[in-house]
Amino acid sequence: MEEQEKQERRPDVFSTPVRAGKRTYFFDVKTTRNGQYYLTITESKRRFLNDEGKFIYEKHKIFLYREDFEKFVKGLDSAIRFIETGDIPEGHEETPDVDNENDSVHVDVSFEDLGETDTEKESE
Repeated sequence: MEEQEKQERRPDVFSTPVRAGKRTYFFDVKTTRNGQYYLTITESKRRFLNDEGKFIYEKHKIFLYREDFEKFVKGLDSAIRFIETGDIPEGHEETPDVDNENDSVHVDVSFEDLGETDTEKESE
């Protein structure tokens, strides 16, 4: 019974497509089991497979939860402003370098940057 429930797709509460050239973006609002809304953004791109002689749709999804909306919108707005003006927005935070080969993030962190641990505070 649980297995069937896991496989059951959550119906869309609200959905709107945005057609943009060869791509279509779908903005779908869904609900979690406990009734909270979240957003899925799907990019769908139609491609022709020469080998098989047919069209397929490549899809990529982003799941965006309510607690991240403000940060997501702020980041998107900053990126759009940079594209439009070429100016780095005030308060912009640098992103860590990404190693495309392994898709891993490299962040230089010094243990001194981490501050005191709870154990160190208790021993003082």
